[in-house]
Amino acid sequence: MTDAAFSADRLFVLAVLCMSVVTYALRAGGYWVMGRLPITPRMRRGLEALPGAIIVSTVLPIVLQGGLAVGLCLIVAAAVQVRLRKEYIAVFCAAAVAAGLRATGL
Repeated sequence: MTDAAFSADRLFVLAVLCMSVVTYALRAGGYWVMGRLPITPRMRRGLEALPGAIIVSTVLPIVLQGGLAVGLCLIVAAAVQVRLRKEYIAVFCAAAVAAGLRATGL
């Protein structure tokens, strides 16, 4: 193989390295700051609500853009996950519903 296939612009590599350092510093800094703050009941409730808020803010734009089929698949996946507590089965069921909906033209 030639070296041209694996060549990269030095500025690009430098930018990726800088972004990696900043990302690590922010994550490590978050752990450092949280290790020094007292966890009050109010802060605990906020931290416990955070994963749900992140999921909703990630999934909602996808559902709004995807339409009815995506919404139905999400409902199926959530129902199966709540009932069985098995992520893989929930994903498989949602994919099966998506395939069925796409086959019917929805």
